[in-house]
Amino acid sequence: MASSLVYTQRSTKTLLDIATDIVQMLDQAGQTLGVAESLTAGGVMAALTSVPGSSAVFRGGVVSYATSLKQQLLGVDPDLIATMGVIDPTVATQMAEGARKVTTCGNSPTAWGVGTTGVAGPASQDGKPVGTVYIGIASPTGSQAWGPFNFPGTRERIREATVLEALSRLREELVASQGGAGK
Repeated sequence: MASSLVYTQRSTKTLLDIATDIVQMLDQAGQTLGVAESLTAGGVMAALTSVPGSSAVFRGGVVSYATSLKQQLLGVDPDLIATMGVIDPTVATQMAEGARKVTTCGNSPTAWGVGTTGVAGPASQDGKPVGTVYIGIASPTGSQAWGPFNFPGTRERIREATVLEALSRLREELVASQGGAGK
């Protein structure tokens, strides 16, 4: 992760198309999803739950805007936050892992977790400029982070770009986990 990733439009598919693909793939695989969001403040969850039938696969999530909630609810390492701040790739993966844990129901673990962290503005945070974003995805086989993205534009545009990128990355991971069979 030496260099930043610059945002470019990913495809002509709409956010609803991508969310629908995710819900269908999770349903076909008999898997579930939990989400932990910071800067997107529920945008990922809103996109997923706009899909009819999403309740079969989407378990829920946490909007952890406050740093203390990232630690208390999601299990993000306080020493990591003290050292690196909350806008960090490892924070994103720990948020995704935490999303899997907090949405586990009884003896039925949540298969996938998504975490979003970054700074949408109006000012920089933790020494990171506006537009800096990390996305984490956790699955039963491991966790991965993407970023730093440098999304341009207004606060709302940065948040929209983050939601689109997070769901696009999740879709790609689901396709890969199913052996390339997907949309």
